[in-house]
This record gives sequence, structure tokens and C-alpha cells, in this order.
Amino acid sequence: MSVPLLRVVGLAKSFGGVRALEAVSLTVDAGEKLAIIGPNGAGKSTLFNVLGGQLSADSGEAALDGESMLGSTPQARARRRVARTFQVAATFASMTVRENVQTALLARHGRLTSLTAAGGRMFADEANALLRRAGIADRADTVCAELAYGDLKCVELAVALALQPRLLIMDEPTAGMAPGERTRLMRLVADLAGNDGVAVLFTEHDMDVVFAHADRVIVLDRGRVIATGSPEQVRADAEVRRVYLGPDVDAIDRGDA
Repeated sequence: MSVPLLRVVGLAKSFGGVRALEAVSLTVDAGEKLAIIGPNGAGKSTLFNVLGGQLSADSGEAALDGESMLGSTPQARARRRVARTFQVAATFASMTVRENVQTALLARHGRLTSLTAAGGRMFADEANALLRRAGIADRADTVCAELAYGDLKCVELAVALALQPRLLIMDEPTAGMAPGERTRLMRLVADLAGNDGVAVLFTEHDMDVVFAHADRVIVLDRGRVIATGSPEQVRADAEVRRVYLGPDVDAIDRGDA
């Protein structure tokens, strides 16, 4: 039996009297695309922030390759090749697209003391290759402050790829993108999972994206896991329809949602 790349057991997090996560358990295999869905306030972003190191858990465990991730900084997790993208794209607005990726490459190679070289030749070829893969190479010399939001999401993904991730955590990866851009980005994610063996954990409000691209889906409600299974199983689950998807979810298949 294969060992999952990520194993989460009994993860809990509260803010005052509000239980944002309650005994959440899940696994993600290398090469698997796992979607986390649920209504607003379900605990999705809290889960991602705990796994990314932005928040600490109250209890429970999260292990990457059998070794605990909890208690370490986001930087330490990045060194273990855990990459993260955010619901609101995070880039250096005053830097060019290429410089953002060069900076990530400098960090991966332990060369941030050479940060001024980001505007020069250091790792430029590798940065250009990552930008081509993310579909944003034509904007390499554009300052990020001038980009449309959908393009910023592509830059953020290229920055994440600079870490050569084993686990990629994506919070609303297609938010703000046109339908064609969403399809292109998720095809890249599928390529990362299928060809590079990256484990992908993502959340999306767009159910077209979830049902078309996830291998497996977990549904959270009020911090608890209420369903897990294939997209087809989750879509048919009566409790999931009641608390989140609604009775008209089948319209997604008909294209009239």
C-alpha cells in the first residue's frame, strides 16, 4: 500500500468560541488533485493557512512524507517543497514578472543575499522557462502592478513552481480569470500532477472547475468533514446538496448553471 504524501489527522483550530476546524482528517497522494469545497465559513482557508504555516493548529497532526509539518515556519515548509498560492494573488507589485520568479529562484537556491541580481541575469533562463509553462512569458518584462488580475494568478503560479513543489496548495486558483484562462491554468495543474507527480490541494467556488479537474473532493461545513469521494459521489450526496450545492447542481452538466 502506498503512503500518502500528505496525511492530516484530527486537525482542530478555534478562534475564541468559534471552531473553524474540528477533527479534520484527509490524505493526498503524490500526483493526486484533491479539492476542498464548502460554504463560506466552512474552514477551507483556515485549513490551508494551517497547512501553509500561516496559522498554528490547536491539536491534531499534519505530516509530509511521514514527518510532521506543524510547528515549522512557511519558509521551512517551502524548503520541504510545499508551495502555496493565495485567494488574493501575492506578488511584488513594483517588480517585473520575471523578477518575481527570479526572486523565488534565488530563495530556493539560498541566494537571497543576491536579491539585486533578480533584475539581471541570475536564473533568468530558468525564470523564463517557468513563465512559459505558466503561460505568462509574453508579460515577462511587465511590472506586476500593471497586470490584470488573471495574469497575476499566473505569475503567482510560476513563483510557486520555482520551488519545484511536491505539494501545491492553491486557494481559489482561478478566481478573477476568464473561462478560457481557467481551463488553461487547470490543464497546467493537471500536467503538474500527472507528469511531475505533484500533490495538489485546492479550493474553488467554481463547481465547473472542481468537477472537471479534481480526482477526489472533500466537503467541509462549519469546520467538519461532511463528505468525501469522487466528484460524482460528492455531487450526488444529499447532505452536500442540502448545505452547499443546492438541488440544481445537475445544471452544471447541462451547461445552464
